[in-house]
Amino acid sequence: MPITLPRTPARPAPTRAGRREWLALVALFLPTLLVAIDNTILSFALPAISTALAPNGTELLWVVDIYPLVLAGLLVTMGTLGDRIGRRRLLMIGVTGFGMVSLAAAFATDATQLVVARALLGFFGAMLMPSTLALLRTLFGDREQRRIALAIWATGFAAGAALGPIVGGLLLQRFWWGSVFLVNVPVMVLILVLAAVLLPESRMAAPGRLDPLGVLLSLLAMVPLVLAIKLVAGSGVTPAALGALLVAALAGVAFVRRVRSLARAGREPVLDVELFAAPVLRVAALANAATMFATTGLLFFSAQYLQLVLGRTPMSAGLLLLPGFAATVVSGLVAARLARRFPLRTLVATGLLLAAAGYLLCTLLGAGSAAALLIVACVLVGVGIGLSETLTNDAIMATAPADRAGAASAVSETAYEIGAVLGTAVLGSVLTAAYRAAVQVPAALDPAAATAARETLGGAVDVAAGLPAPAGPGLLASAQAAFAHGVQLTAGLGLAVLVAVAVTVVVGLRRGTPAAP
Repeated sequence: MPITLPRTPARPAPTRAGRREWLALVALFLPTLLVAIDNTILSFALPAISTALAPNGTELLWVVDIYPLVLAGLLVTMGTLGDRIGRRRLLMIGVTGFGMVSLAAAFATDATQLVVARALLGFFGAMLMPSTLALLRTLFGDREQRRIALAIWATGFAAGAALGPIVGGLLLQRFWWGSVFLVNVPVMVLILVLAAVLLPESRMAAPGRLDPLGVLLSLLAMVPLVLAIKLVAGSGVTPAALGALLVAALAGVAFVRRVRSLARAGREPVLDVELFAAPVLRVAALANAATMFATTGLLFFSAQYLQLVLGRTPMSAGLLLLPGFAATVVSGLVAARLARRFPLRTLVATGLLLAAAGYLLCTLLGAGSAAALLIVACVLVGVGIGLSETLTNDAIMATAPADRAGAASAVSETAYEIGAVLGTAVLGSVLTAAYRAAVQVPAALDPAAATAARETLGGAVDVAAGLPAPAGPGLLASAQAAFAHGVQLTAGLGLAVLVAVAVTVVVGLRRGTPAAP
């Protein structure tokens, strides 16, 4: 008598999202838009902040740096916390706190208050991104719909980066410096209303207790690491930078041992390091870091190049960069369709190589180049980034178990933050060093003016404006040529990094994409 084996029940097809879910996407899109605007708008307000609050150099540095330090340090903890207490709840706590602290920052009366406010913005901001990405997975179970939703969600970063200079310019022309923080408040109120009405709650089915020691170790691993990168970029390899790096390394080792021991004991660690056993997650996180490395590095030198070398106004420079951001948006939406026909490694590697082609064009920029060359380069970088990051985020979400969505999202966001820090720190330090080595300063200048001209292109432009001919025009021409030379070297380094990561993606993803959940 033949033996009949039981059939394995077919996995039910995921429920497709309807109108309510697509409307809910607005509540997930707005935080990414706002955080991206905040990342670029502050730089426009720094001169006004310096005049109004009179911070010293260290205080002004901390106004800028404290936000990404706190944000990067807490992303993993907040992603895991959202898995436990509820991602919607954590998002609403973050939105409320971010709005209230933005209000306080707008009316800060001294630099210390502003530094504290920026630190709290990083604290509450760390609750936003992992929650939005994890909730997106909950809303869009269908893989194809999720790719489209991720493309729309990711456009918030590109749109925010594009709008930051424009919004900042408009606000600072009419209002005081605090308006760049105050603009957050009405948007946060709108997010709260939409989240309360449209977003479902989601969390782990059986969450364990949060591990305080694991949280502390994760902070001690991430914050000193980011700080070390910034210290090396600003002052070179100093004892302080080496000390911060040593603390990060020791805490990182202790963190990994801690989470593994908890997992063996059947307890819930802060981060399930087994997530990294999947090559797709590791490679996708690396690609995410590379895309942010390319984005922030390009923004760092392109804005200065357009304004201080080609003589464009801040508003004009912002508008000239818009085509690149628009290309990111369009490319991300197209990526969802291309994923039906091509494997992940092909599309992500292609995206990184397109971004590399944009950096290749930047190696041709000179003091007299047309702005069109930089615009084309920005479009190529934008297309490549949009193509890559949409699919890497989808791969990370598809690889991780559903009840670890917050932790997986935090891994993705942490990769973004590290890439952003490295983009500014590494590419910015190479550009600065190349500029200082090449600029020719008139011997007759007083020491203070000579130092200002050697430090930055902006300083040289200011000094040159106060000098008579031929010294003034000569200094300006030398500074602009030195900066253009620095851009060429910086772009060459960015090109090499992007090509190397593209090769890593092809090699690391030989086994293809993860199966759709």
